[in-house]
Amino acid sequence: MDEKISTDGPIFVTQPFLPPLEEFVPYLDEIWKKKILTNGGPFHQQLERALCDYLGVGHIALFANGTLALVTALQSLRITGEVITTPYSFVATSHSLLWNGIKPVFVDIDPDTLNIDPGKIEAAITPQTTAVLPVHCYGRPCDTEAIQKIADSYNLRVIYDAAHAFGVTEDGRSVLNHGDLSVLSFHATKVFNTFEGGAIVCPDAKTKQRIDHLKNFGFVSEVSVAAPGINGKMSEFGAALGLLQLRYIDAVLDRRREIDAIYREDLRDVEGIRCIDTAGRGKSNYAYFPILVEREFGMSRDDLYGNLQKAGIYARRYFYPLISDFPMYRGLPSAHHENLPVARDTAAKILCLPIYPDLRPDQIRRVVNTIRNS
Repeated sequence: MDEKISTDGPIFVTQPFLPPLEEFVPYLDEIWKKKILTNGGPFHQQLERALCDYLGVGHIALFANGTLALVTALQSLRITGEVITTPYSFVATSHSLLWNGIKPVFVDIDPDTLNIDPGKIEAAITPQTTAVLPVHCYGRPCDTEAIQKIADSYNLRVIYDAAHAFGVTEDGRSVLNHGDLSVLSFHATKVFNTFEGGAIVCPDAKTKQRIDHLKNFGFVSEVSVAAPGINGKMSEFGAALGLLQLRYIDAVLDRRREIDAIYREDLRDVEGIRCIDTAGRGKSNYAYFPILVEREFGMSRDDLYGNLQKAGIYARRYFYPLISDFPMYRGLPSAHHENLPVARDTAAKILCLPIYPDLRPDQIRRVVNTIRNS
């Protein structure tokens, strides 16, 4: 777990934004007063409404974490067989498929966006393919138009892993409105967090109702269970923290944007360091600051990673290794190295630098100077 840094202490890749403790106390008092700790309490309901308004979406179902939300999203659409996805993501993306007895089929990524390459999807479709599970990597929107066109042609579902995409828009519209469902993560290291948490963005009230049943063991009434559901509910504590976080989210995003701009300017003339565009055609949330360490830098990514660690700067190699390289996946035909050249090349070069609202200018300089002097 990333921790708070001291004045001259270590710098971690990301840290959770925590509002002043005294502002959380009234929420705790209200929870104690009402004695409702979970099961869709008042704060849970308030947060769902507030997030719909803030994100510009119609319906949201809150979850205890993003992984349970992914597992349930697949369940809610009754996805089976094979699902086409990216090897360049956090393992929860493909783990959610295995937990549902679904076979992941990996295709390569686009070298500019680092998202799933729509041009590779069609060739991977088989009679067993039922859906596509793309990821808005680093919050950069996928090519949703191209993906939807393929899905419509082959009658496939599209579920977006939008764990990085809180508040991201493209052409003035929330990216969360694309596909059949979008899944968010509110983990402590995310732009918006509830310590642990997640959500599914639903297109209509009927879909949300089915998801709400599935995340509560399948109960539809006190004495009726309609489906083999799971316990995925967010607690009142998490929902209360989310409501408090929403008060500060615009300031948090503004500060992340400032840090992003400083990095880009300060690294602009460093040969062999490529700063990745995480915005595309819309509004970014600056969730990560990924760079690619190219050959011209004169040092490998891993050597630079080691130098940063020695300086007390704990960057992360998001995402290395590829999901397809882990033991439970590497035997799949789609996981073969020759099938994923861009993803493999990217995984060998990627490094995410520290970015979070409390990161100070002197700490940013420390990161940049360590890179320059490596």
